[in-house]
Amino acid sequence: MAGAAPADEDGSRKKAKQGGFKTMPFILANEVCDRFATAGFNANMITYLTQQLHLPLVEASNLLTNFMGTAAFTPVFGAIIADSYAGRYWTIACGGVLYQLGMLGLVLSALIPSLPPRDVQQYRVRRRTVPARQRRAASRALPVAALHRARVRRHPAENVGWGWGFGIPAIAMFVSVLSFVVGYPLYVRVKPGGSPFVRLVHVIVAAIRKRKETVPENAAMLYQNKELDAPIAADGRLLHTNQLRFLDRAAIVTTTDAVDSGTEPNPWRLSTVHRVEELKSIVRMLPLWAASITLIAAASHNFTFAIQQSRTMERRLSPRFEIPPASMIIFTTLTMLVSLSLYDRVFVPVARRYTGRQSGISYFQRMGAGLAVSVLGVLAGALVERKRRAVAADHGLLDSPGATVPISVFWLVPQYALHGVSDALSTVAHMEFLYDQSPESMRSSAAALFWVAGSLGNYLGTVLVTVVQSASGGEWLQDNINRGRLDYYYWLVTFLMLLNLVYYIICFHFYTLKSFEVDAADEPQRQQDGCEDRSVERQNELYGGQIGASRNCEGPV
Repeated sequence: MAGAAPADEDGSRKKAKQGGFKTMPFILANEVCDRFATAGFNANMITYLTQQLHLPLVEASNLLTNFMGTAAFTPVFGAIIADSYAGRYWTIACGGVLYQLGMLGLVLSALIPSLPPRDVQQYRVRRRTVPARQRRAASRALPVAALHRARVRRHPAENVGWGWGFGIPAIAMFVSVLSFVVGYPLYVRVKPGGSPFVRLVHVIVAAIRKRKETVPENAAMLYQNKELDAPIAADGRLLHTNQLRFLDRAAIVTTTDAVDSGTEPNPWRLSTVHRVEELKSIVRMLPLWAASITLIAAASHNFTFAIQQSRTMERRLSPRFEIPPASMIIFTTLTMLVSLSLYDRVFVPVARRYTGRQSGISYFQRMGAGLAVSVLGVLAGALVERKRRAVAADHGLLDSPGATVPISVFWLVPQYALHGVSDALSTVAHMEFLYDQSPESMRSSAAALFWVAGSLGNYLGTVLVTVVQSASGGEWLQDNINRGRLDYYYWLVTFLMLLNLVYYIICFHFYTLKSFEVDAADEPQRQQDGCEDRSVERQNELYGGQIGASRNCEGPV
């Protein structure tokens, strides 16, 4: 749809020198360094909590997954702030600075001996003599202290070691923030236009207010307003669907709705069909979106239990070099990068010959494949842990948690690698699904749903560990994993992942793609922009044909 050039956040017109590929080096540097910093922080924390703070394994695992879950949920608030108040640039910049300050605080607590708290074990010994009120207060403060402070031993080499362990991710985060800020003159800074989530609330409130109204059988009697929807429906207005008909009440015109006076109706009482269908699209996405929660819960333990496994295994490559346990996560990252390259350069061209699809297969199929591979990843973890524990038993090491079990740490590579392949398949497809099936005006907010899934996945990991610990009487997940039955836990997660895969297939079978109408007057402009209407292709079988009814332009669906 033709229109004026977008204005940036200070009200000026977008200049030709802004935007485009010239901004990519700054954004890529920001993203790569941010991911490096996050991975380094997460990989080191389980060792830090168990070896330095001496937290029990289960408590340390739950503390870390809770932290990651909370951190993953914050983009929701960031999206609302960016869309409604601050704009995207300043929200990202301020968020990066806050992240940097948090990492610097952790580095300082590891370097300055006077900052760390007392040993957790010392606290546990003295607990019996502390009044109940003080014990409860200390228990609430303990997780916060564990994340932001450290008990670093007084040996100088160990202090320096932990300083560098957290210092390198902090430096990477500084480079991430700096690279993003330096690109300021090149970005197109769009003024915040209000959060699209508010429109969803409008529909819900209007539907509840009119809950006693009868939904007409003829959808043409529901409220339509092309002019009102034009700013949020450049691709075309969403067509009415017969699902979730309760929400259609928000578009029922009553005698109290002033729709003929030339003024916009009260959005808290009346919504257009297009806005109602926006909410329906989000609701329809949720079952498929939820399938990724269990996937993330299973992968979250690569930062906890798998690292503890590697700590007990043979990690020496030479008399002077030993692989750090936290470094094993690199096999997930490397496998993911290689898988992405092979997928685009090898698999897609081959699959395109058989399916006729530009993207080779649909993102629904790609998500399903990622879920299936993740099952194999957890299964590999169960098999390797059973072998590791058997070797420990054969050498009489079941009661020697600090001893090195004579089995190579590289036995863990398959489970890390399979999770990397799963990420390459499911994560990208998940983002494509959210972007493509979310309402046009909410595509920039689709990433928030992605991070919410990450948040809930980590919280689910915490719940799962807590339930297993309680149900097994503490036998499965012990601090001494040689005596524990971590393999049983992995078998349980494998079973849950299989159920999750079946759930995904069922939800996919009943999923309805969104569709929209395009005015004939807009079609020449759409074709001039290199786009085409694919609403007819929507009727094809999802597995075999094109599924781009909801896409207005060529893209990887």
